[in-house]
Amino acid sequence: MTLWNAVLLASIACVVLKTLGYLVPARVMQAPRPARIADLLTVALLAALVAVQALGVGQAITVDARVPAVLVAAGLLLLRAPFLVVVVAAAVVAALLRLWGWAA
Repeated sequence: MTLWNAVLLASIACVVLKTLGYLVPARVMQAPRPARIADLLTVALLAALVAVQALGVGQAITVDARVPAVLVAAGLLLLRAPFLVVVVAAAVVAALLRLWGWAA
C-alpha cells in the first residue's frame, strides 16, 4: 500500500465515521455519560498530542528544552496566567536552556 492509498483510505474512513455520527439519535448524545466521555476524550487527545510533541523525536523519546518549557506553561496555566504570557514564558525558558546548552 502506498502512502497516497493510506491517506485516501483514512479520509474515507473519517467521512464514514462522521456520517455515522449524524445517524446517532440526539437523545443518546445528550445523555450525561456520552457527554462526559466526549469531554474527557477531548482532553485526553490534547494531552497525548502535547506529550508526543514534547517528548518524541522520530521513534525515540527524548528530554530536551521542550519538557521544562511545557512544565512552565502548565504551571502558569494553573495560576490562570493569560495565554500570551504562558506562550512567551515557555518560549523564553526553552530558548534560555538551549542558549546555555543545558538542553539541546
